[in-house]
Amino acid sequence: MCEIYVKADPILYESRSRSLRIHGAVSKIRLENLFWDILAELAAGEGMTTNQLIAKLYNEIVEFRGEVDNFSSFLRVTCLRYLTLDRAQVHSQPRLSLVERIGASIGSAAASAAPRSLNA
Repeated sequence: MCEIYVKADPILYESRSRSLRIHGAVSKIRLENLFWDILAELAAGEGMTTNQLIAKLYNEIVEFRGEVDNFSSFLRVTCLRYLTLDRAQVHSQPRLSLVERIGASIGSAAASAAPRSLNA
């Protein structure tokens, strides 16, 4: 079973840095090539460039959480959530945009993490 993973092309797990501008400031993000490929797929599905998608995700997570401690990790998790949600999507439902899917999953995670009243 592990041969599927260990025989992966090393280029997939080599890291690559990209510089992009978010709110006028140049930011450098370092991710493995496979994650860059997934982000490019996500961006294409949304009709955006990868940099536009990353800026949009940054704006939305900052708006939702207030700040981001590790944006590169957030992007990796976003990629994995995209793959998970894409696989689990029911074909009878209309295809949701990335923002709607990620937003819905963030909202449900926040709701489940919210403190509950003992009287409820």
